[in-house]
Amino acid sequence: MEASLTSGAALPLYPRLAWYGFRRHAAYWPAALAGAFTNTVFGVLRAYVLIALWQARPGLGGYSVADAVTFCFLTQACIGPMQLFGIGLDLPQRIRSGDVALDLVRPAPLQLWCLSEDLGRAAFLFLARSVPPALAGAALFGIVAPRAPAAFLASVTLGVVVSFGWRYLVALASCWVMDDRGLATLSLVLTTFFSGLMLPLTIFPGWFGSLTRALPWAAMAQAPSDVYLGTAEPVRALAFQALWATVLLALGALLTRAARRKVVIQGG
Repeated sequence: MEASLTSGAALPLYPRLAWYGFRRHAAYWPAALAGAFTNTVFGVLRAYVLIALWQARPGLGGYSVADAVTFCFLTQACIGPMQLFGIGLDLPQRIRSGDVALDLVRPAPLQLWCLSEDLGRAAFLFLARSVPPALAGAALFGIVAPRAPAAFLASVTLGVVVSFGWRYLVALASCWVMDDRGLATLSLVLTTFFSGLMLPLTIFPGWFGSLTRALPWAAMAQAPSDVYLGTAEPVRALAFQALWATVLLALGALLTRAARRKVVIQGG
């Protein structure tokens, strides 16, 4: 009875944290608009490169030219919500300052606290940094319509959760290292390449292509794009994303428990 009352009282907390994350990032709307403009410009440049590639190799990766252009602007739209560049979490700074000690003794789990705020951040950036590049791509090049809109939105949501799960692990690892910049750089390289941001993962042949499409980063940009384009079965793609979300969140929970037992706090 006591446990049920406690959990029931905590239920409104997470929507409030998500709303806080939304409002916190909405306060910096000029930066979001600048980011949307940058994403659009680079999307146009990438689109012309992909058009040239697909004109030279028609049907590459199972995509038409229109699919390739659409994929370009979809992955550009994923940069903000999925936080493909950088960690996007305050944990490393709080670990260095020692404030993480307070975070770990809150009655709410640290991982769920951070996830709720991150979902609010992703919701704002989806509106501010994802929609403008997609509209620009549609106006300049014409992009295909989504095959399954509801499945696509579900895939984007799962992609954000997978992205958070990975970034949370990288951020919390700062408890055991003296400098988190190396981990952040490694995460940037892995995410940029294996998410499909640079090139569609479907163009890589053989075992390497199969490996890239099985890694968690593929769930961040490649999977939502394939669901949008209809080149992947929605149920299978969503199950793939849900599996990696579960695995990464479970690893994050284990790492949080380890952080409670042994934490190296620099400056705190």
